[in-house]
Amino acid sequence: MSDRGWVDLVVPADFDEADYLAANHDVAAVVARGGMQSGLQHYIQYGARENRSLRPGVRAVPFKLPFAPHWHPSRRDKILAGLDLPRLDGVEIGALASPLVTRAEGNIFYVDFTGTAALQDYYRHHGGVDTSAIVAVDAIWGDNTLQDCIGLERKVDYVVASHVVEHCPDLITWLREISDILRPGGTLRLAVPDRRYSFDYLRHETRLPDVLDAFLRRARAPLPRAILDHYTFVVFIDHQAAWAGEVDAASLIRKFTVQEAMAHAEEALHAGHYFDVHCWVFTPKSFAGLLAEMAELDLIHFACHYWFDTARNEAEFTVGMNVCEDRAERIASWRRMQAGAV
Repeated sequence: MSDRGWVDLVVPADFDEADYLAANHDVAAVVARGGMQSGLQHYIQYGARENRSLRPGVRAVPFKLPFAPHWHPSRRDKILAGLDLPRLDGVEIGALASPLVTRAEGNIFYVDFTGTAALQDYYRHHGGVDTSAIVAVDAIWGDNTLQDCIGLERKVDYVVASHVVEHCPDLITWLREISDILRPGGTLRLAVPDRRYSFDYLRHETRLPDVLDAFLRRARAPLPRAILDHYTFVVFIDHQAAWAGEVDAASLIRKFTVQEAMAHAEEALHAGHYFDVHCWVFTPKSFAGLLAEMAELDLIHFACHYWFDTARNEAEFTVGMNVCEDRAERIASWRRMQAGAV
């Protein structure tokens, strides 16, 4: 297919104009305004390389790697690239109301830090999530290991987690427990917030000693240090302004006072309350550098398979990693990402 999108494109035999417009409301609006002649014209010029759904309720199969230069992969394409969902077994951690993989799309097992009813109750009070759409959680991953959580005999082909890794109290053990449930050649796919364009803007990127400290303590809940750092420094921020270089760090409004941060840390320390905070803070380059250091210490068995830097005016990056028994390749793969990441 050429850059214009008209050459070498085979329109699916089951393409239906009404279904395509019903699945893509923005396209339907453009056609209604006369901006395009039809949904078919949109599909040929744009929809195919955007991997648009052809019918309502049925999402497109994720693009395979490597992505062609003229493709415009969606967020879901980047995270699930190349996964043959109907033929694979997977685990999704922290799906809430926006699962990357639905039960209709594949054999998926939903894991969270608490059950469905507790999640619904939490978000009814805190907002930000359609509580009626929260998935039915299959297992709770708390003090038990992930293998215990999903069943001692169960192994899977992939694990996906969107905006979860930064919350895990012990990064090394979290990655190890995921690798333990993967079949040979298994893969972990992550969407990770980028500090430079998120409410973590004022925070320092995670350093190896902090990760090692949590590992030595076998932390199953955020440590006071992480709680203090989170509540002391999280701010209100416009990520597009951050991209434009229009953020004055000194004028950013912090969401909490130091006194509130202290109170939360004390409650966690003395009353055992679980505060769901960002324990870790990353950019694509710092994430790769940290995992390279962990690989050098033989603490993880993942190699970087691919990554996508944070896209312009977005606030997250994507990383795909595979279980790898070659220590030298594990280290080299993360150093390649570190060198290439922006």
